[in-house]
Amino acid sequence: MKKQNGIVLILFLALSFASVKIFAQSIDQMINEVEDYYKQFNNEKALEVLKKAEKIDPNNFEVLWRISRTYVDIADKMPKKTSAEEDAQLATYNKALEYADKAVKVKPDQSVGFLRRAIANGKIALFKGVFSVAGVVNSVRADVEKAIQLGNGGNFIQGVAHYVLARTHAKTSEKWKPARSILGLGWADNDIALQEYKKAIEIYPGYMMFYVDYAHSLIREDDYKTAREMLNIALTCQFQHQDDVNRLAEAKKMLNDIKNE
Repeated sequence: MKKQNGIVLILFLALSFASVKIFAQSIDQMINEVEDYYKQFNNEKALEVLKKAEKIDPNNFEVLWRISRTYVDIADKMPKKTSAEEDAQLATYNKALEYADKAVKVKPDQSVGFLRRAIANGKIALFKGVFSVAGVVNSVRADVEKAIQLGNGGNFIQGVAHYVLARTHAKTSEKWKPARSILGLGWADNDIALQEYKKAIEIYPGYMMFYVDYAHSLIREDDYKTAREMLNIALTCQFQHQDDVNRLAEAKKMLNDIKNE
């Protein structure tokens, strides 16, 4: 009897291990499928696959942060002509924040969770108005600095982290410093933005938005020569983001606007 019980236990453990392995392989395959959809900028299909993966493993870090990313990308393309459409867009950004927060809790030692939370909060801040949600802006800064401090995730994650920090400084510093200092946003500085854009490009060159937004900050400092250099590089970048078509048009317009400066 003991021998039979032992055999049953071994079979049970073997089947359990096999099930876990199959689930892991299944999720890995799903993530590979999602990455293919990202290359096609097909966010709806990516989300569909990710939600299936979430049902298999609700606490899978790789699934959670990708869901956050996908909700942001979907929200960015949502119409916003009516108040109902605006409400739907904000709700989608909030879903992105919810999943990023879950990812951070599952693996607080990974940069990408903090980066995705910073991006989701950044979108919410831009939606509501940066200077009406100072606490959210401060959260963006804290999260992206944490992502940089952790320093993992690869060149793309770290490059984007420096870019988000740069953009946070650039966008926040547009307002008169004494006025924003009252809101607790006196730390924002376009000079720091310039440094962070440069770091982003050094870490992960060839990402169009880095060069275009860097050029915006350079123009603020009347450095038209370097701005033109960055915009000309932007024109040569391959499309890697769903907004790159618009970024390309923006770069061409900016070059035309500053051609005589």
